[in-house]
Amino acid sequence: MILAVDVAYAESGGAMAAGLLLADWRDTAPVREILVPVPQVEDYVPGAFYRRELPCIEAVLAQVAEPLACIVIDGYVTLGTPPRDGLGAVLWDKLGRTTPVIGVAKTRFAGAPPETELLRGESARPLFVTAAGMPLEQARAHIRAMAGAYRLPEMLRRVDGLSRQRAQV
Repeated sequence: MILAVDVAYAESGGAMAAGLLLADWRDTAPVREILVPVPQVEDYVPGAFYRRELPCIEAVLAQVAEPLACIVIDGYVTLGTPPRDGLGAVLWDKLGRTTPVIGVAKTRFAGAPPETELLRGESARPLFVTAAGMPLEQARAHIRAMAGAYRLPEMLRRVDGLSRQRAQV
């Protein structure tokens, strides 16, 4: 299974973590949706975003019994050049480096290398793909293959919307 995960933060100081389990990269509907309210999250600290987001992702992972082939996060696995650990790398380490993690970001992080850029559909704006546990080209191919005609794959758009829609925790 493939897990796409996203987190939306509420004004209350909590968050809604959402996950979609996919059987295949080309799926047009999830096998299962997962929603986990997280009543309290840490404040955002520049350079330590993982402290805020990782507990939310772990809350989703606690609801998954199926073996995972890959986890797709909204964000970066590595940051800049030379690369340093981002949220995805911290997650990969936390999982004992056993489950590959792909980061898909919608905005450029300063120093993101050109090979992280991925154009989908007819968009002139790239996504930024980074990975741990698999070659970058393979990660890019997986994201390119995901269902949807637009810049953001449909299942990533859906998990983002699901977390935002329910973020009234």
